[in-house]
Amino acid sequence: MNKRDVDSSPATPPARRPGVVAGLVYVFEQVMPDPFVLSIGLTLVVSLLAVAFAPHASLPVILTSWYGGTFAILGFALQMILILATGYAIADAPVIQRGLRALASRVQTPARAALLVFPIVALAAWLNWGLGLIVGALLSREIARRVKVDFAWLVAGSYSAWSVCNSGLSSSIALSQASHGNALNLVEKATGHVVPLSTTVFAPFVIVPTVLVVVVMTAIFIWMHPKAEHVVPFTETQGEGNASADADPHARGAAPSSFAARAEQSMLGTLFLLLLGVGYLAMTWHDKGFELDINTTILIFLLVGLALQRTPIAYADAIRRAARQTGSMLLQYPVYGGIMGIMTGTGLASTIAKTFVAIATPVTLPVWSFLSSLIITLLIPSAGGHWAVQGPFVLPAALSLHASVPRTAMGVAMAENVSNMLQPFWAVPVVAIAGIRIQRVLGYTAVTFVVSLVIYALALWLVP
Repeated sequence: MNKRDVDSSPATPPARRPGVVAGLVYVFEQVMPDPFVLSIGLTLVVSLLAVAFAPHASLPVILTSWYGGTFAILGFALQMILILATGYAIADAPVIQRGLRALASRVQTPARAALLVFPIVALAAWLNWGLGLIVGALLSREIARRVKVDFAWLVAGSYSAWSVCNSGLSSSIALSQASHGNALNLVEKATGHVVPLSTTVFAPFVIVPTVLVVVVMTAIFIWMHPKAEHVVPFTETQGEGNASADADPHARGAAPSSFAARAEQSMLGTLFLLLLGVGYLAMTWHDKGFELDINTTILIFLLVGLALQRTPIAYADAIRRAARQTGSMLLQYPVYGGIMGIMTGTGLASTIAKTFVAIATPVTLPVWSFLSSLIITLLIPSAGGHWAVQGPFVLPAALSLHASVPRTAMGVAMAENVSNMLQPFWAVPVVAIAGIRIQRVLGYTAVTFVVSLVIYALALWLVP
């Protein structure tokens, strides 16, 4: 389901909202175009900046660099799409669905809803951002079917809890810098070394603010729940937009006793893939020690999803349903790769790096990286694509100043957590699955933006 489908769903009477919320709705719906259009505009801006400031900005260099960057990023783009799809397949498994319904049945008040949604969605998002998106949307629907809560408030709460994903195990920035030979491992290209997750995802300056955001926003959301007379509850018609996701899109005319049907429903194919995957992980971790990168993370979630879905056809159907949520990503990653190519090929990235060196210190560079990332994320709502643009100039600055490379890189990732609360790109899959208009969610997540901005900035500056 795309954004137009979401916005054209049956409208519900809006709850009373403050003027600032109406202003945000106007900005996102009337001023900000589709993220793909934004990425095209950013390509034009970067090209003009290269012509004005880069030392090697001839037309042949710009065109060649753009072309090379566009296709160099395709492997990484597929990795990111697989992270979302494999996370969806796990959340889509019957046992997980039953678990979500069981959890929802224990909720009786809005406060308990927030106390349940925030830790569960945050943990799921920390493990896999695709898993967190789906769990948040589905858990919100199950709770709202049973308890009178404001549905926009609940969906916004799940999306706010999801915001910590770029600090977790599926963080594309952290994983790419930990992955030997990855196209976006800019640290390895510059220094010959990878950045282990122990210095990024598991470092105190990342863990502490991540936990604080979840705890503080849980309390704030409990306080923000509308009064009873302003509550707009969930209605079953809101879930109709996702009805097709519950149907079997692979229904076929083969008889149940046919070879094709038996092969599809047999667990032998699943067991074979599980043996291959588990065998590879066991062998690799035995020989080289335990380590995670993008590929092993995808493999683990693939194996977990296969085990939960049990049969090959069930897993294939889950991935088909997941594919409906990945379409908006397909075009944007190549455009971001082209931007990266222009910035590096023309020397624009090095020019910007010199500017950072001039105004930053080894202590303040991670904070400058964080603050600049807040702005860039509004134009590039993807951590991987974002790193492709910002990484080539913050990394040289960190190396030149002898600043912390992990802290500088994670400053970009943590700002993604914050800015996503005002950028509707990642909210589109959530509201599509939940069946609610995106405008009603943004007013609440704007509060998350402000609070998490302060928490992450202070952590980058003060936490060791």
